[in-house]
Amino acid sequence: MSAELVLVERSKGGDLAAFEELVVMYQKQIYNLGYRMMGSEEDACDMTQEAFLKAFKSIRKFNNKSNFGTWIYRIAVNVCIDELRKRKKVKLYPVAHNDNPQDSGCKLIMDTGDLPEEQVERQETRKQVQQAINRLGEEHRSIIILRDIQGRSYQEIADILGLNIGTVKSRINRARQSLKEELIKQSELNSEKIVKMG
Repeated sequence: MSAELVLVERSKGGDLAAFEELVVMYQKQIYNLGYRMMGSEEDACDMTQEAFLKAFKSIRKFNNKSNFGTWIYRIAVNVCIDELRKRKKVKLYPVAHNDNPQDSGCKLIMDTGDLPEEQVERQETRKQVQQAINRLGEEHRSIIILRDIQGRSYQEIADILGLNIGTVKSRINRARQSLKEELIKQSELNSEKIVKMG
């Protein structure tokens, strides 16, 4: 029996310390998912806390068919989607970008000796991509984040979202097409602004 499974079994018996160890194992990954889905640190913290709270309340229902990581990811994705649906009437487009290397939600880019202008341009591109992701529907947003930002395999995504692999692949294609359309719209709007300013 793996160490993780031992912790799960102890948690099922009400061992809070064992569950806290599971939280420590997956906290950064779930926070990162929440940050990418929700777009702010505060929301990511709230979603992470809510996901682990739901997991603790229903740990006895965990059937060991998948690993705990897949199960907690599914819970976290659902928590984020539920919150996004609640907020749907109010459209906010926060920028989920942070250059702090201590933040578990950011990816470090090796210094290639770029000129300051190139660094600014790269940051602006990341900002625009994140804004476009924020405008996607919950379904497309979650699948883009899991596949293209976090690099999850098709099987992992299928397990997390409770879908078959064929559905995952088609949703990824549709989500990427939607993202491309958002980026094109954004580029056209930016071009119009530049023309009006000129």
